[in-house]
Amino acid sequence: MQAPVKPAERKIVRAACPHDCPDTCAMKITVENGVAVKVEGAKDHPFTAGTLCTKVARYLERTYSKDRVLFPQKRIGPKGKGEFARISWDEALATIAEKFRAIEAEDPQGILPYDYAGTMGYVQWHSMGRRFFNRLGASRLDRTICSSAGKAGMLITLGGSFGMDPERFDEAKLILVWGSNPIVSNLHLWSRVQEAKRRGAKLVAIDPYRSLSAEKCHEHLALLPGTDAALALGMMHVIIGEGRHDADYVERYTLGFEALARRVKEYPPRKVAEITGLPAEKIIALAREYAATRPAAIRLNYGLQRHAGGGMAVRNILCLPALTGAWRDPAGGAVLSTSGFFGMNDAKLERPDLLGLSRCPNPRTINMVAIADALLEAKPPIRALYVYNSNPVAVAPDSAKVVRGFSREDLFTVVHEQFATDTCDYADIVLPATTQLEHHDVHTAYGHLYVVANSPAIAPLGESLPNSEAFRRLAARMGFAEECFRDSDEDLCRQALESSHPRMRGMEWDSLKEKGWRRLNVPERFAPFAQGNFGTPSGKCEFYSETAKGLGMDPLPTYIAPRESAQSNPALAKKFPLAIISPPNRHFLNSSFANMPFAIAEAKEPGLEIHPRDAAARGIANGDAVRIFNDRGSLTARARVSDKAREGVVVALSVWWRKLTADRKNANELTSQALTDIGKGATFYDCLVDVARIR
Repeated sequence: MQAPVKPAERKIVRAACPHDCPDTCAMKITVENGVAVKVEGAKDHPFTAGTLCTKVARYLERTYSKDRVLFPQKRIGPKGKGEFARISWDEALATIAEKFRAIEAEDPQGILPYDYAGTMGYVQWHSMGRRFFNRLGASRLDRTICSSAGKAGMLITLGGSFGMDPERFDEAKLILVWGSNPIVSNLHLWSRVQEAKRRGAKLVAIDPYRSLSAEKCHEHLALLPGTDAALALGMMHVIIGEGRHDADYVERYTLGFEALARRVKEYPPRKVAEITGLPAEKIIALAREYAATRPAAIRLNYGLQRHAGGGMAVRNILCLPALTGAWRDPAGGAVLSTSGFFGMNDAKLERPDLLGLSRCPNPRTINMVAIADALLEAKPPIRALYVYNSNPVAVAPDSAKVVRGFSREDLFTVVHEQFATDTCDYADIVLPATTQLEHHDVHTAYGHLYVVANSPAIAPLGESLPNSEAFRRLAARMGFAEECFRDSDEDLCRQALESSHPRMRGMEWDSLKEKGWRRLNVPERFAPFAQGNFGTPSGKCEFYSETAKGLGMDPLPTYIAPRESAQSNPALAKKFPLAIISPPNRHFLNSSFANMPFAIAEAKEPGLEIHPRDAAARGIANGDAVRIFNDRGSLTARARVSDKAREGVVVALSVWWRKLTADRKNANELTSQALTDIGKGATFYDCLVDVARIR
């Protein structure tokens, strides 16, 4: 008689999407007999409501990919070739500890961590690694590659990374989608924008590129890259000059109106039209419509702060809702990030006090945007690099220099990764990392107001380890005896939530992981600045800012031109007359997913959107192979001739892995290491090039 078939052991595990996206989706993972068989959105999560993007919906293909790094490896060939041999964790840790101890004995600043938002989790990004490098006294990393200019603009104007509640966008009557493509990078906000549209709201896209989102708006204003600050000043000129501002709100809740009114007189619509490339009548009409419509919402995004005046651009745009009183409504105002509303206990996780136990209690800071120059020129030199949650060889600007830096034979590089990225190819030791289905974590969001828990659904594959565990083991090898290095991942989750902030009241780990998510302790209809209460020193929206003045900035909104543009640098523009921007490819998430077969099948190959007039002037036809170049480098792509890119601007959707392209290059061959006005951020979209047909 045949034995009865044992029923499958089935469970559903609560999880969170870890990727660098404002939506931080709540997820459910179905597991049968220890194998994850389904990834789906959690339908009970109020903001993400059971929907996942097309990338994360296929997360099982990522976790169970045949290309996963599953064992420690050491380099056996030249740097850059990606030739490795399997080793044990014991050998890997012993090798790293030996190298680190030798450098530490001379100057621990010779060691640099390089990490960013490959996972946004507080455990796998903000905790044990920070403790380890603090205890070591390693060089600090200034994590500025994405959002720091915008955050600085928010801090000066609003007092922190605050904004309107994204859940209320469906109630707005006018929505400005400013430098944002939410179909690609903010899907769950887009569903609310579309609902507002169905209810009669007008949608206006402000973007040099007619993106997928811009195509679905009622109006598209294609301004020149890096001129958003001027457009906001022109709008304020009209609003104040025609008496369309909310005088009561301005009087009660803002600082410096009279000075602002004098400043914006310098930016009449005709002058702003010359700067932005927009018709003056369009600028006037936008200003009038924005001031007249309630509620009016602005969704701005980080692309518009990736140029020389990026922080000021965000600052200027954020003055608009205070000027018109749009903050009075839960569905009015603006949002770049909601991250400042969360009160996570960063100090307890990161333990900056451990620096006091190191040989270098006040180490230098290295800006991650300028990693190329740092690797080639820093004094004392960077002798060892530990990379996790990032792929700098693909994502850092000025790629040719980045590669030269990573190719140094005297540089010892460790990369802890899920896949053999471009950066792994230059590593001496590669360590296998877990995916989100294989570890604990706790997440906040920068596009909603919920904390989301992540519990492991399956055991780690192969010999992969979470970042946190790798640092625990390495700390033990280094002889770090502090008790904090023995905290478990769930201990870290609990510590992250230990907060005295009123918005975090009642937030604790055990109930959070059971439910999967919890909203901050704020009203259901949350209008954070309806009655002022800004986070600035004055408690008001600061049109005039002493904080800005203290940073050496103009204390009032102004316009800072791009470094590379026809107006600011005509000599360079004569040589390289086209501005290039490289916004996200919808099939990738920064460089994550850019190696997945399903994503590559959809993205096909690197392309370049070019306007018909710019193409005709260069003898370029749709489908031609083209070379994009400037003094920093060049790459090849397939021309897509259309009016999606405005004349004078070309668009290269990114970020491709270098080694997966025909010429082993991506758009960062062209970008510079120059920094923004404030926040020391990257200026990826402040870049001039020319394009030639490959014959």
